[in-house]
Amino acid sequence: MIKIIHPRPSPIAATLYTLRDMNVEVIVMHGPTGCCFRTARLLESDGVRVVTTGMSENDFILGAGEKLVDTLTEAYDTFKPKLMGIAGTCASMIIGEDLKEAIATADLPCTVIPVESHGGSGEGDNTVGAIMVLDAAVDCGVIPREEADRQIEMLEKATEVEKTRGMAQGKYIRPNFGDSKESVAKTVVKALKDDKKVAFVLNVKKETSYLFADIINFDYKEINPDNRPIFVANLDENIGLPRIRQHAVNIKSQLDIEPDFISGGLDEYPITANAATEYLKGKDLDWIVVFGVPHAFPIEDFDVESVAVTDGPRLVQPLRELGYTHVVAELDAHSKTLGTDEIVFSDFGEMIRSAIGWLNE
Repeated sequence: MIKIIHPRPSPIAATLYTLRDMNVEVIVMHGPTGCCFRTARLLESDGVRVVTTGMSENDFILGAGEKLVDTLTEAYDTFKPKLMGIAGTCASMIIGEDLKEAIATADLPCTVIPVESHGGSGEGDNTVGAIMVLDAAVDCGVIPREEADRQIEMLEKATEVEKTRGMAQGKYIRPNFGDSKESVAKTVVKALKDDKKVAFVLNVKKETSYLFADIINFDYKEINPDNRPIFVANLDENIGLPRIRQHAVNIKSQLDIEPDFISGGLDEYPITANAATEYLKGKDLDWIVVFGVPHAFPIEDFDVESVAVTDGPRLVQPLRELGYTHVVAELDAHSKTLGTDEIVFSDFGEMIRSAIGWLNE
């Protein structure tokens, strides 16, 4: 097991997000009121009601099965959902609380997905929490086994990417906000102006695509009408859960430029980077700009100027080590994109549009 001493997203957070992607309407967190507080609050913006059993010190010793039954009943009476989920936490899972027994006792007229996640699930990889949801959803008849298996394969590949190329490599990584967005944006715009061959690669996951898609949402004709950039995007609207497919539909309808190549779906980001690579090989590129999950893209296979745009300050250093010439960090991608169905402004996208204005002054 790799020891990672800087904070990482937990399996509980991944459980919450994946239940959201199942279109669960209410999630009961079986644990203390503060467990995964920020993620729970953010999901309220996405239309998911998150409540807690509020386990206390006595419950850690005596158990809190009755509290869970009462909370399930109250949540159903309040919101009348068709689909609910229970997310385990460190407190409830370590003492062995039985989520399925509570569901049977509550006997609600809706489907409830029990997920026995906690902060140390598996090796503590956040993707373990998502995999638990997929397996539980199959048991509840919410999704077919083949779709769960496909997504589990993607999640396992995502873990591999993080452990070999991302911020789960086993060493402390200091947060870093990267290079100046203004100077990098001006450099990219100048490359387009000077007839350099530039490829933009959207390799992103889920709802954060609404922010990263903004980076390519500019009119290249204002820079150089004879130099259209190549655009590759993982926006296949036929892959993934309904919520994820809808994100792809929404973004493609709002882009100012049509992708030249669709590399796969929004939940396939660990492998869509490889598809993008195969498409771009032999294109005689001068620049590549990769945004979303740039550490999945093998930039070391290209002898070009390059830009990585990430939402993780702890990914800036690993991206530089992979060989990216410039690295910039977008902040709060999740909080900016939860609850939206429209492309939202990104700092780097705004800098590109501003650089076009400076160029034309």
